[in-house]
Amino acid sequence: MYRLSRELAVISTADFVTPPVDDPRWFGRIAAANSLSDVYAMGGRPLLALNLVMFPAEALGGELLREILAGGGEVIAAAGASLAGGHSVEDREPKYGLAVTGVVHPEGIWRNVGARPGDALVLTKPLGTGVLFNACRAGKLPWPDLAALLPEVAALNRAAAEVAQGFEVHACTDITGFGFAGHALEMVRGSRVTLEISWSALPLFPGAVEMYRRGETTGSNRANRQVCGEDLAIETRLAAHEEALLFDPQTSGGLLLAVPGADADRLVAALRAQGVAAAARVGEVTAAPGRGGLRIR
Repeated sequence: MYRLSRELAVISTADFVTPPVDDPRWFGRIAAANSLSDVYAMGGRPLLALNLVMFPAEALGGELLREILAGGGEVIAAAGASLAGGHSVEDREPKYGLAVTGVVHPEGIWRNVGARPGDALVLTKPLGTGVLFNACRAGKLPWPDLAALLPEVAALNRAAAEVAQGFEVHACTDITGFGFAGHALEMVRGSRVTLEISWSALPLFPGAVEMYRRGETTGSNRANRQVCGEDLAIETRLAAHEEALLFDPQTSGGLLLAVPGADADRLVAALRAQGVAAAARVGEVTAAPGRGGLRIR
């Protein structure tokens, strides 16, 4: 973020991903929503986007690329932003995302630090995309079952951010590649508090727990668990396939918001009224000596 004046700061961010699904248009939609999410997680509004494209044009052909870009363009338009160009290179594996420029009032910037004792935590999207994408590739999850979930996966965090701007937000992060536990711990370590999370309150995509139970996983789970180290304490009895959801890497995940405890239920109701159906109060913030921690109960 760069402050231009007392009333205007610019947000600049970039992200791209490999295909989470084989369908090129859904790939474009999910990747674009994922890239735009960082602006919403900072309380901002996206203005411009640039396509970032790595693609094996000779091997896959132009039609697939056109579908990817069409999907991304649909999401950029839904965000109210303008596609201002981009850059492409030849690559053996497709990758797509956006460089995004947004704006925010300097006094309205959300950071992933600043959570306070007495705050409640609200999560706006379900968890489990990582294992579901892998399960579909492995033939354990039929494509129609995954396709039914993709509109929510590719949904912008725009509505969630706009609703939350009507409340006092002390901290915010979006849940992406480090999984729920990893991104929650970013909030912990910067705020020096403890997050008390109710595992049973976490919204989960249908089938995610079952896929872990059947032995499916992701290449990021182990590393995401290691990142948490001793700052994570699981204080309730969870089976291994349930615990795995804490480390499941998300693509285009939801926002985790820390708001005053007295406001949390009103925020959840307002989010659901604006179509953020999975919004849920998932925990509380408590005081902690030292650097704090993440407790799952």
